[in-house]
Parts: sequence; C-alpha cells; structure tokens
Amino acid sequence: FFPQDADEFILPTGASKTRGRFELAFFTIGGCCMTGAAFGALNGLRLGLKETQNMAWSKPRNVQILNMVTRQGALWANTLGSLALLYSAFGVIIEKTRGAEDDLNTIAAGTLTGMLYKSTGRV
Repeated sequence: FFPQDADEFILPTGASKTRGRFELAFFTIGGCCMTGAAFGALNGLRLGLKETQNMAWSKPRNVQILNMVTRQGALWANTLGSLALLYSAFGVIIEKTRGAEDDLNTIAAGTLTGMLYKSTGRV
C-alpha cells in the first residue's frame, strides 16, 4: 500500500542509523534491573514458602512471605543493575578510547566487569 523504498525515520545530517553503545546502555541497565527484580521476587516467593511451610495460612505468614519477596527482589535488582552499569560504563569507555566499535569492546567490557565483580571476594 505504501512504498517501502524510503527510510522509515528522518535522521539529522551525519547521524548513524544505529544506536551507539551509550544509548543502548540505558536499555541494558533498566532491563537488567527489571529482570533482577522479577527473578528475585520469584526466588523470594520460593524461599518464603519454604521457610513458612510449618505455619498455618495467616497474616503473619503472608507478611513474612511478602518481606522475603521484596527483600530478594531488591537484592537481585541491585546486583544485576550494578553489573549492567559496570559493563555499560566499561563498554563506552573502551569504545571512546579505541575509537572503534567492534566485538573486542564487548569482550573487554565483559572481562573487566567480571574481574571487578570477582575482586570483591564474592563467590
């Protein structure tokens, strides 16, 4: 119906048609925080049900389960968000330093993030 030979978006002169690493960093960090919160909430639900299995269904049990869900959700969201922030920051810094946008930047950013995360003594 409509001709598809034209570009879909109007871009400023000199702008690239793909998003750069800095623009993608915001999506990466936000996505990791949301994913961490979802997995943490599920893990908190599992732990809450496991720890309160001997209790009868009552308000104290429900409160304890909700506390576990929110505590684990926040913990996982902070952890994954921090990792995504480190990864994105290293990626942007390496790209700007090297002046190239390739897979080596991704490998280096992931390696540096893992090394920094493990250097704190976490298992």
